[in-house]
Amino acid sequence: MHSRRQALKKTAVVAGLLASTGLFPQFAFALNKDAFEAKGVQDALKALGAGPLTESKDVTITGPDIAENGAVVPLAVSTTLPGVKRLLILVEKNPAALIALFNMTDSIESAFSTRAKMGQSSDVYAVALMGDGKVLYAKKEVKVTLGGCGG
Repeated sequence: MHSRRQALKKTAVVAGLLASTGLFPQFAFALNKDAFEAKGVQDALKALGAGPLTESKDVTITGPDIAENGAVVPLAVSTTLPGVKRLLILVEKNPAALIALFNMTDSIESAFSTRAKMGQSSDVYAVALMGDGKVLYAKKEVKVTLGGCGG
């Protein structure tokens, strides 16, 4: 029984750590429902309690210049800055702007990639919410073509 109790305890700790890193998306959505349902970038940031944005070369967003299939657009966010509490990916012209939210600690490498659905060409933002309250961002325009025919 003692080893079973230890195994259950370890499982609970691991599940807690995964949930805190945003790797259980249903938990992240439940905790940040207003942010994930926000219609614009500013509304999503406001729902997360973020202050004014400051552009930073220390935050990076990567993705294609032209996405021929808007259903699966590969995007990545990263930063080397210490003290990041959350990393976000937002698509300005999507019906719900917030695509991904990653809760951070300094023991986690601040680099994530995902695929997003984009209905039209738009600016894509990588946002780092810092422990000191600063909100740093980088943005990139991604053009979405319709069926590869241009648009």
